[in-house]
Amino acid sequence: MNDIFTAPFLTEMRQTAANMYRLGWDERNGGNISLLLDEAEAQKYLDTTHILRTLPLGFDAAALVGKYFLVTGTGKYFKNVDGDPETNLGLVRISNDGQNAELLWGYKDGGRFTSEFPAHLMSHMARLKIDPENRVIMHCHPTNLLAMTYVHELSNQAFSHTLWQMSTECIVVFPEGVGVLPWMLCGTNEIGEATAKKMQDYRLVVWSMHGIYGAGKTMDEAFGLIETAEKAAQIYMLTAHLPRINTITDNQLKLLAEAFKVDYRKEFLK
Repeated sequence: MNDIFTAPFLTEMRQTAANMYRLGWDERNGGNISLLLDEAEAQKYLDTTHILRTLPLGFDAAALVGKYFLVTGTGKYFKNVDGDPETNLGLVRISNDGQNAELLWGYKDGGRFTSEFPAHLMSHMARLKIDPENRVIMHCHPTNLLAMTYVHELSNQAFSHTLWQMSTECIVVFPEGVGVLPWMLCGTNEIGEATAKKMQDYRLVVWSMHGIYGAGKTMDEAFGLIETAEKAAQIYMLTAHLPRINTITDNQLKLLAEAFKVDYRKEFLK
Protein backbone atom coordinates (compact mmCIF):
# COMPACT_ATOMS: atom_id res chain seq x y z
CA MET A 1 0.00 0.00 0.00
CA ASN A 2 1.30 3.45 -0.93
CA ASP A 3 2.03 6.24 1.56
CA ILE A 4 -0.99 8.59 1.58
CA PHE A 5 1.32 11.58 1.96
CA THR A 6 2.45 10.88 -1.62
CA ALA A 7 -1.12 10.79 -2.97
CA PRO A 8 -1.72 13.35 -5.76
CA PHE A 9 -5.17 14.18 -4.35
CA LEU A 10 -3.63 15.06 -0.98
CA THR A 11 -0.91 17.18 -2.58
CA GLU A 12 -3.51 19.04 -4.62
CA MET A 13 -5.68 19.71 -1.57
CA ARG A 14 -2.68 21.00 0.39
CA GLN A 15 -1.58 23.30 -2.43
CA THR A 16 -5.09 24.61 -3.05
CA ALA A 17 -5.73 25.40 0.61
CA ALA A 18 -2.38 27.25 0.76
CA ASN A 19 -3.23 29.28 -2.35
CA MET A 20 -6.68 30.19 -1.05
CA TYR A 21 -5.19 31.37 2.24
CA ARG A 22 -2.47 33.33 0.40
CA LEU A 23 -5.11 35.14 -1.64
CA GLY A 24 -7.02 36.13 1.49
CA TRP A 25 -10.06 34.04 0.66
CA ASP A 26 -9.96 31.95 3.85
CA GLU A 27 -9.18 33.97 6.96
CA ARG A 28 -8.91 32.19 10.32
CA ASN A 29 -11.00 28.99 10.00
CA GLY A 30 -13.14 30.34 7.15
CA GLY A 31 -13.79 28.27 4.06
CA ASN A 32 -13.89 24.58 3.24
CA ILE A 33 -13.22 22.14 0.39
CA SER A 34 -14.51 18.67 -0.38
CA LEU A 35 -13.06 16.42 -3.08
CA LEU A 36 -14.90 13.30 -4.32
CA LEU A 37 -12.50 10.37 -4.82
CA ASP A 38 -12.83 7.11 -6.70
CA GLU A 39 -12.82 4.03 -4.47
CA ALA A 40 -9.85 2.58 -6.32
CA GLU A 41 -7.96 5.82 -5.77
CA ALA A 42 -8.58 5.70 -2.01
CA GLN A 43 -7.66 2.01 -1.79
CA LYS A 44 -4.19 2.68 -3.19
CA TYR A 45 -3.37 4.52 0.04
CA LEU A 46 -5.72 3.22 2.75
CA ASP A 47 -7.13 0.04 4.23
CA THR A 48 -10.74 1.00 3.58
CA THR A 49 -12.02 -1.74 5.88
CA HIS A 50 -10.47 0.03 8.89
CA ILE A 51 -12.91 2.66 10.20
CA LEU A 52 -11.40 5.03 12.79
CA ARG A 53 -14.64 6.72 13.86
CA THR A 54 -18.22 7.18 12.68
CA LEU A 55 -19.43 10.77 12.44
CA PRO A 56 -23.16 11.67 12.11
CA LEU A 57 -24.01 13.77 9.07
CA GLY A 58 -27.28 15.27 10.29
CA PHE A 59 -29.12 14.62 7.03
CA ASP A 60 -29.85 11.80 4.59
CA ALA A 61 -27.01 11.36 2.09
CA ALA A 62 -28.34 8.08 0.69
CA ALA A 63 -27.60 9.23 -2.87
CA LEU A 64 -23.88 9.21 -2.00
CA VAL A 65 -23.64 5.87 -0.16
CA GLY A 66 -20.16 4.38 -0.50
CA LYS A 67 -18.63 7.59 -1.90
CA TYR A 68 -15.26 8.77 -0.61
CA PHE A 69 -14.47 12.41 0.18
CA LEU A 70 -11.36 14.27 1.27
CA VAL A 71 -12.70 17.22 3.27
CA THR A 72 -11.34 20.03 5.42
CA GLY A 73 -12.04 19.93 9.15
CA THR A 74 -14.21 22.11 11.33
CA GLY A 75 -12.42 24.94 13.09
CA LYS A 76 -9.28 24.34 11.04
CA TYR A 77 -7.16 27.10 9.55
CA PHE A 78 -6.29 26.83 5.86
CA LYS A 79 -2.85 28.24 6.64
CA ASN A 80 -2.12 25.05 8.59
CA VAL A 81 -3.36 22.45 6.08
CA ASP A 82 -0.10 22.06 4.15
CA GLY A 83 2.05 21.70 7.25
CA ASP A 84 -0.23 19.24 9.07
CA PRO A 85 -2.72 17.64 6.67
CA GLU A 86 -3.50 14.70 8.96
CA THR A 87 -4.92 17.03 11.60
CA ASN A 88 -6.67 19.48 9.31
CA LEU A 89 -8.11 17.09 6.73
CA GLY A 90 -10.09 13.87 6.83
CA LEU A 91 -10.89 11.14 4.33
CA VAL A 92 -14.39 9.77 4.87
CA ARG A 93 -16.82 7.35 3.25
CA ILE A 94 -20.60 7.78 3.35
CA SER A 95 -22.06 4.87 5.35
CA ASN A 96 -24.52 2.33 3.94
CA ASP A 97 -27.46 4.01 5.67
CA GLY A 98 -26.50 7.44 4.32
CA GLN A 99 -26.65 8.94 7.80
CA ASN A 100 -22.97 8.91 8.77
CA ALA A 101 -19.46 9.52 7.50
CA GLU A 102 -16.94 6.77 8.24
CA LEU A 103 -13.55 8.31 9.02
CA LEU A 104 -10.75 6.37 7.34
CA TRP A 105 -7.89 8.84 7.77
CA GLY A 106 -7.20 12.25 9.31
CA TYR A 107 -8.68 14.49 12.03
CA LYS A 108 -6.03 12.95 14.27
CA ASP A 109 -6.72 15.44 17.07
CA GLY A 110 -10.27 14.09 17.47
CA GLY A 111 -11.81 16.66 15.13
CA ARG A 112 -14.47 16.18 12.49
CA PHE A 113 -15.48 17.46 9.08
CA THR A 114 -16.42 21.09 8.47
CA SER A 115 -19.86 22.18 9.66
CA GLU A 116 -20.61 22.93 6.01
CA PHE A 117 -20.03 19.31 4.92
CA PRO A 118 -23.77 18.53 4.73
CA ALA A 119 -24.17 21.59 2.45
CA HIS A 120 -21.24 20.32 0.37
CA LEU A 121 -22.83 16.90 0.02
CA MET A 122 -26.14 18.44 -1.05
CA SER A 123 -24.28 20.42 -3.72
CA HIS A 124 -22.34 17.32 -4.81
CA MET A 125 -25.64 15.50 -5.24
CA ALA A 126 -27.10 18.37 -7.28
CA ARG A 127 -24.07 18.78 -9.53
CA LEU A 128 -23.59 15.05 -10.14
CA LYS A 129 -27.09 14.93 -11.62
CA ILE A 130 -26.06 17.66 -14.08
CA ASP A 131 -22.45 16.60 -14.57
CA PRO A 132 -21.48 13.05 -13.52
CA GLU A 133 -17.81 14.11 -13.62
CA ASN A 134 -18.16 16.81 -10.95
CA ARG A 135 -15.69 16.18 -8.12
CA VAL A 136 -15.12 19.40 -6.20
CA ILE A 137 -17.15 21.74 -4.01
CA MET A 138 -15.25 24.77 -2.72
CA HIS A 139 -16.41 27.47 -0.30
CA CYS A 140 -14.48 30.62 0.58
CA HIS A 141 -14.77 34.34 1.37
CA PRO A 142 -13.24 36.35 -1.52
CA THR A 143 -12.97 39.97 -0.44
CA ASN A 144 -14.37 41.74 -3.47
CA LEU A 145 -17.25 39.37 -4.15
CA LEU A 146 -18.22 39.72 -0.51
CA ALA A 147 -17.97 43.53 -0.71
CA MET A 148 -20.01 43.58 -3.91
CA THR A 149 -22.99 41.95 -2.18
CA TYR A 150 -23.31 45.02 0.07
CA VAL A 151 -23.64 47.51 -2.79
CA HIS A 152 -25.15 45.62 -5.72
CA GLU A 153 -28.60 44.25 -6.54
CA LEU A 154 -28.74 40.60 -5.52
CA SER A 155 -30.65 39.02 -8.40
CA ASN A 156 -29.01 36.26 -10.44
CA GLN A 157 -29.40 38.28 -13.64
CA ALA A 158 -28.12 41.62 -12.39
CA PHE A 159 -25.15 40.19 -10.50
CA SER A 160 -24.13 37.92 -13.39
CA HIS A 161 -24.50 40.70 -15.97
CA THR A 162 -22.26 43.05 -14.01
CA LEU A 163 -19.56 40.39 -13.57
CA TRP A 164 -19.69 39.57 -17.28
CA GLN A 165 -19.20 43.27 -18.12
CA MET A 166 -16.19 43.65 -15.84
CA SER A 167 -13.86 41.31 -17.72
CA THR A 168 -13.84 39.90 -21.23
CA GLU A 169 -13.23 36.32 -20.10
CA CYS A 170 -16.13 36.09 -17.65
CA ILE A 171 -18.93 35.09 -20.04
CA VAL A 172 -16.59 32.46 -21.48
CA VAL A 173 -15.58 31.06 -18.06
CA PHE A 174 -19.03 31.04 -16.47
CA PRO A 175 -21.52 31.47 -19.34
CA GLU A 176 -24.41 30.27 -17.19
CA GLY A 177 -23.83 33.24 -14.84
CA VAL A 178 -23.83 33.00 -11.06
CA GLY A 179 -26.59 32.15 -8.63
CA VAL A 180 -27.15 34.52 -5.71
CA LEU A 181 -28.66 33.76 -2.30
CA PRO A 182 -29.72 36.33 0.31
CA TRP A 183 -28.02 36.23 3.70
CA MET A 184 -28.85 32.94 5.43
CA LEU A 185 -27.60 31.27 8.59
CA CYS A 186 -24.53 29.24 7.70
CA GLY A 187 -23.92 25.67 8.86
CA THR A 188 -27.59 24.74 8.46
CA ASN A 189 -29.41 22.30 6.21
CA GLU A 190 -31.56 25.21 5.01
CA ILE A 191 -28.66 27.05 3.38
CA GLY A 192 -27.35 23.75 2.07
CA GLU A 193 -30.67 22.98 0.41
CA ALA A 194 -30.93 26.49 -1.07
CA THR A 195 -27.38 26.24 -2.43
CA ALA A 196 -28.01 22.81 -3.92
CA LYS A 197 -31.10 24.14 -5.68
CA LYS A 198 -29.03 26.94 -7.25
CA MET A 199 -26.34 24.39 -8.16
CA GLN A 200 -28.83 22.79 -10.54
CA ASP A 201 -28.32 25.84 -12.78
CA TYR A 202 -25.00 27.40 -11.72
CA ARG A 203 -21.49 26.27 -10.81
CA LEU A 204 -21.01 29.43 -8.75
CA VAL A 205 -23.39 30.40 -5.95
CA VAL A 206 -22.87 33.63 -4.03
CA TRP A 207 -23.79 33.68 -0.34
CA SER A 208 -24.59 37.35 0.22
CA MET A 209 -22.57 39.07 2.95
CA HIS A 210 -20.67 35.81 3.44
CA GLY A 211 -18.84 34.23 0.50
CA ILE A 212 -19.21 31.92 -2.48
CA TYR A 213 -19.59 28.24 -3.41
CA GLY A 214 -17.90 26.87 -6.51
CA ALA A 215 -18.18 23.47 -8.18
CA GLY A 216 -16.05 21.74 -10.79
CA LYS A 217 -14.72 18.56 -12.32
CA THR A 218 -11.29 19.37 -10.92
CA MET A 219 -9.79 21.51 -8.20
CA ASP A 220 -8.42 23.83 -10.88
CA GLU A 221 -11.85 24.30 -12.44
CA ALA A 222 -13.56 25.20 -9.16
CA PHE A 223 -10.65 27.44 -8.10
CA GLY A 224 -10.53 29.12 -11.52
CA LEU A 225 -14.24 29.88 -11.51
CA ILE A 226 -13.98 31.64 -8.16
CA GLU A 227 -10.74 33.36 -9.14
CA THR A 228 -12.28 34.77 -12.32
CA ALA A 229 -15.45 35.99 -10.58
CA GLU A 230 -13.37 37.56 -7.82
CA LYS A 231 -11.22 39.47 -10.34
CA ALA A 232 -14.38 40.81 -11.98
CA ALA A 233 -15.78 41.83 -8.60
CA GLN A 234 -12.51 43.60 -7.81
CA ILE A 235 -12.75 45.61 -11.03
CA TYR A 236 -16.35 46.49 -10.16
CA MET A 237 -15.43 47.65 -6.66
CA LEU A 238 -12.58 49.75 -8.05
CA THR A 239 -14.81 51.48 -10.61
CA ALA A 240 -18.39 51.46 -9.32
CA HIS A 241 -18.08 54.94 -7.77
CA LEU A 242 -16.61 56.46 -10.95
CA PRO A 243 -18.37 57.71 -14.10
CA ARG A 244 -18.77 54.84 -16.57
CA ILE A 245 -17.20 56.00 -19.84
CA ASN A 246 -16.69 52.59 -21.46
CA THR A 247 -18.24 49.15 -21.04
CA ILE A 248 -18.60 45.78 -22.73
CA THR A 249 -22.01 45.97 -24.39
CA ASP A 250 -24.56 43.18 -24.52
CA ASN A 251 -23.92 42.80 -28.25
CA GLN A 252 -20.22 42.41 -27.57
CA LEU A 253 -20.94 39.82 -24.88
CA LYS A 254 -23.05 37.89 -27.39
CA LEU A 255 -20.21 38.06 -29.93
CA LEU A 256 -17.79 36.71 -27.32
CA ALA A 257 -20.05 33.82 -26.34
CA GLU A 258 -20.67 32.89 -29.96
CA ALA A 259 -17.00 33.16 -30.90
CA PHE A 260 -16.00 30.81 -28.06
CA LYS A 261 -19.04 28.58 -28.67
CA VAL A 262 -20.32 28.66 -25.08
CA ASP A 263 -23.94 28.14 -24.11
CA TYR A 264 -24.60 31.40 -22.29
CA ARG A 265 -27.75 32.37 -20.40
CA LYS A 266 -29.39 34.41 -23.14
CA GLU A 267 -32.14 35.86 -20.95
CA PHE A 268 -29.47 37.74 -18.97
CA LEU A 269 -28.68 39.92 -22.00
CA LYS A 270 -30.88 42.40 -23.81
